Amino acid sequence: MVIGVIGENCSGKSTLAEAIREALGAEIVTGKDYLRMAKSESAAAALFREKLEKAVSGEHVVYVIADREHLGLLPEGAVKILVSADLDTIKERFRARMHGDLPAPVARMLERKHGAFDDGSYDYRYDGVNGDAAALCRALEERAAR
Repeated sequence: MVIGVIGENCSGKSTLAEAIREALGAEIVTGKDYLRMAKSESAAAALFREKLEKAVSGEHVVYVIADREHLGLLPEGAVKILVSADLDTIKERFRARMHGDLPAPVARMLERKHGAFDDGSYDYRYDGVNGDAAALCRALEERAAR
């Protein structure tokens, strides 16, 4: 099964992906990690698409996506999970990543991007602040068993 964990920076995607990895024994691929598969970006993308196509009905792969441009790499049949958090939480988490500082241009960038994935079609919507990862993992396990 291919699981796209999709959302803004610092929304809780990586934490959820790790819970899914533990529950399903899935491989996690983040952002442009697939570029390591080949020397050129186009060749790497083609190999990655092929890997994901095979994984739809095989091994479990979690693809963590924070950029809209990567949505196109998800194959037909992928499970899509939107992970969201309120803007204040995202800013606070980003501030912590930046060792306590959130420069104004970064804050404006986060504000511009907030809600960028909201209009998509998803199989699950997950609250990256108060969501129940265990319950979502159980739902994914049941789905994989079908």
